[in-house]
Amino acid sequence: MYKGRMTHPVWRFAAPLLPLLLAATVAHSQSVCSSDDQATPPLLFERFINADCETCWRDTNTPAAPPDALVLDWIVPSNQGEDAALAAAATTDALARLTSLQQTRPTTQSQQTTAVAGFPGALLRVAHGPAVGNYVGMSVSLSLPANAALAWPLSGWVVLAENLPSGTEGSPLPRNMTRNALQPLWIKGNALSNQEQMSFQEVRAMSLPEGTHPDRLQLLGWVQDADGRVIAAARSSCPPEDKTELIGQTR
Repeated sequence: MYKGRMTHPVWRFAAPLLPLLLAATVAHSQSVCSSDDQATPPLLFERFINADCETCWRDTNTPAAPPDALVLDWIVPSNQGEDAALAAAATTDALARLTSLQQTRPTTQSQQTTAVAGFPGALLRVAHGPAVGNYVGMSVSLSLPANAALAWPLSGWVVLAENLPSGTEGSPLPRNMTRNALQPLWIKGNALSNQEQMSFQEVRAMSLPEGTHPDRLQLLGWVQDADGRVIAAARSSCPPEDKTELIGQTR
């Protein structure tokens, strides 16, 4: 299985690095990977593997993702903790995600497909800058019509994933391994607004678990209203000519 120390991802600010990280994230430059000009994914497709099930990673019957779906692979901690076969890549964010879906931890593996219903005028943008040490600066912003009739509050997921090619540790298909996550909660009264638009934004520095390949990172996000309807989704894309230079550009 893909290696990397088992962690309980948290959001931490690294004081010496933070100005550089945030500047790299919010600047609209060639080195920033963002969802700008990317089509909205029509579906969320999530695979969950119990950390006890080593063979699940290599299972040739693993369902492929639907076309154009936003894809995530979660390794779910098991009762064996760090003794589980896939504990190195397990994250407690997977348990939180299952809870939000009202799903139980699978004994082997499971899949979940969620439609992106959308909402007129809703625009979600995600972006991340180059890795600096073990941190990545990221931003997520949501813009809505000022008179949006939605069930408040709005909740979201912003996930830093690592793109793993087919064949990685025997996987029969490509994976989007979850590495860290943020769950923003947006309340209407906290929005920046004018007569036409309201907006929310989060700018953070995200830690990377040991063993993560920075040149394979992708930021994915979605927002749902209090009724559970997914109103917006987005994923970042890096300019191909810049991906191999992301680390060196900030040092």
